[in-house]
Amino acid sequence: DVQLQASGGGLVQAGGSLRLSCAASGFTFDDYAIGWFRQAPGKEREGVSCISGSVTYYRDSVKGRFTISSDNAKNTVYLQMNSLKPEDTAVYYCAVGGGLYCSGYGFAKGKFGSWGQGTLVTVSS
Repeated sequence: DVQLQASGGGLVQAGGSLRLSCAASGFTFDDYAIGWFRQAPGKEREGVSCISGSVTYYRDSVKGRFTISSDNAKNTVYLQMNSLKPEDTAVYYCAVGGGLYCSGYGFAKGKFGSWGQGTLVTVSS
């Protein structure tokens, strides 16, 4: 049974940092891509970043501020978020996709699923 659980959200001031964790179970971790997504109030869900083996992808608005990494031994993916901005405020989710879909294409074509419970990130100005 595929399960993903996001954690690590919280309230932080603009310019601050948070590290999100996505604990995965029920599948062979390193055969797939793990993606981070977010949904702000009143907005559609958007892909933020993903990792598949040595391949990583970031949406333009987070490049240089967010870093995704994985610990395969722990079946956990991390999203280190630095220089946070109020516009980063959202519920963050992780999801799993095919290993080849860690890209803007994979995000756009909805190639991720098995959504875990999200974690709320609030960035105050």
